[in-house]
Amino acid sequence: MTLWGRHSGMVALIAIVGLVLDQATKLWLLNGFDLGATGPVALTPFLDIVLVWNRGISYGLFQQDSETGRWLLAAFTLAAAVAIWIWAAGSQRFVTGLALAFILAGAIGNGIDRLVFGAVVDFVHFHVGSFSWYVFNIADVWIVAGVIGLLYDWLTDRGGSAAK
Repeated sequence: MTLWGRHSGMVALIAIVGLVLDQATKLWLLNGFDLGATGPVALTPFLDIVLVWNRGISYGLFQQDSETGRWLLAAFTLAAAVAIWIWAAGSQRFVTGLALAFILAGAIGNGIDRLVFGAVVDFVHFHVGSFSWYVFNIADVWIVAGVIGLLYDWLTDRGGSAAK
């Protein structure tokens, strides 16, 4: 098990920057803009800023209304972050490290929300006509970008080794 590797410095830097951007956006919307009191803001005909407290995981799955559920999700997030860091530390390919850095930033950002607020702060709402996409945040964007990066890395790995 490797705790520091070839791309660890880059992973740490990108994860920290991503985390800061995520948390700064959330704190500004909650405290500076006071989105809770202001209410939804239509930015375009298809994009609103709204405040949603997500007590579950992605797409609002596994909603947890109890303190036990909250802390179990927080513990899972911590364990996932440690596993992602170890995976990133052992990665040999730049794209793998970059993708894992994004996922790590998102996981920690949403994990902090869960610890501080008891729920994840979601605020971006895309919709077209009667179609409504789920409400998400910057941390979710990092996670999705990271997963896309891992898929790209896997599809372009011509060495045949997923462990690279």
